Amino acid sequence: MRICVDSQGNRMDAERLGDTVHDINKLTVIANESYSTFVKALQEETKDALRDRPKFATVDYFKGKTFLVDGESHTITEQEAASIVTYLFDNDYTDEKGNILPSYHTAVQQDTLEPFGKKLQPITEQVHRLIQGIADPSVLDGMIEDANKIAEVVNDKLNDNASKEQFKRLWAEINHQYVYTVHYNSDELIKKSIAAINRDLSVTQLKYIVSQGQQDDEMEFNEGLSTRRQEMREVSTSTVPYDLVGDIARGATLTRRTVVSILRGIHQEKLLLFKNNPEDFIHKVIRLIKDEKATMIVEHISYNKTEQTYDTDIFTQEKSRQTVDKAYPAKKHILDYVFTDSKGERKFAEDLDQAEEVCVYAKLPRSFKIPTPVGNYAPDWAIAFNDNKGIKHIFFIAETKGSMDSMQLKAIEKAKIACAKKLFNNISISKVRYHEVSSYDNLLEVMKTIS
Repeated sequence: MRICVDSQGNRMDAERLGDTVHDINKLTVIANESYSTFVKALQEETKDALRDRPKFATVDYFKGKTFLVDGESHTITEQEAASIVTYLFDNDYTDEKGNILPSYHTAVQQDTLEPFGKKLQPITEQVHRLIQGIADPSVLDGMIEDANKIAEVVNDKLNDNASKEQFKRLWAEINHQYVYTVHYNSDELIKKSIAAINRDLSVTQLKYIVSQGQQDDEMEFNEGLSTRRQEMREVSTSTVPYDLVGDIARGATLTRRTVVSILRGIHQEKLLLFKNNPEDFIHKVIRLIKDEKATMIVEHISYNKTEQTYDTDIFTQEKSRQTVDKAYPAKKHILDYVFTDSKGERKFAEDLDQAEEVCVYAKLPRSFKIPTPVGNYAPDWAIAFNDNKGIKHIFFIAETKGSMDSMQLKAIEKAKIACAKKLFNNISISKVRYHEVSSYDNLLEVMKTIS
């Protein structure tokens, strides 16, 4: 199999096409068996080929990797490896086990990756190549499509709804970019972080598995195979070069002095958990501190408008092709289709199209961001209502959630939502209002309560 060429013989590779390389280079296979049988066999073969590739973003994976930086050899240290793992986890690019999440691949495709810290900036390109070399078996489910059943639609230009006066007014109100300032009491953060760590910190005990058995002539384990799981009592010793204070300070964006005060204040038995699993200890302490930090910053944050604005091009710069089953043909959206990520989003779009009071709406792209101290935040929808339908707020930004139970939201996510509320509801003098909602009916109820 070879990459496609154009009529002049130029190879249509990633260097020439960029992110659209996979849109051009598609292999059509006519199988002489049932489609389901063919797919299953192909997926198993692909998984076998990926068996030896790394599957998790861990310190051990990154540590010791060597590459050239400006013509000089650079080897990733254990401290740098720990910082990379922390970066991925804190930006929700990996889960606690180190699995690469879809959010990372989406950010790569849309060129919206969060930047590394100052010390890792020089090796950004090489590190992301290493990350993308980690196998993700879950993507196999979406790699193979039945060409007889699934067609694609193109969503690459704004339609007439984008020319409506209501949308122009809405976009003029929300397309500004902002910077924030925030001040909080360090002593209060230290006290709350100590209490949270003493109350909630638990560290996974590392284990290893000892397998015993005999191989037969075909190199298979025969009957009698047994396993024994053994806990590792102490992983870290004085000879392991972990910078505990430094790693936590970088991950939680605090000074070393503040981190030392927190570690000195926690119970001794909690601090000793570091020896059982240093990486898990560092990750969870950072997350607990950031959760406490997130709850404090909302009260003290303020936003200032910059001279920079978003252009409407951001609506067409993201993924412009989608399979028919995931593309909703909209009536009042500024693009012909809404690419929904869930049944709830599709139902919300359908309700917006059917509502007489709605004039025009837009599903906001992920590149439309509100900066917050705990990470950038991207709302879901921007809605302009008809002026004569009795709606109190002409413009509305909605964040659709399946459940409004705040206990199901992470502290950091709640803080991001609270920052957005403060920006649009408290600071802004425009007619735009913001709220998280579970449905269109819930949106109408919420609008009655916002002054």
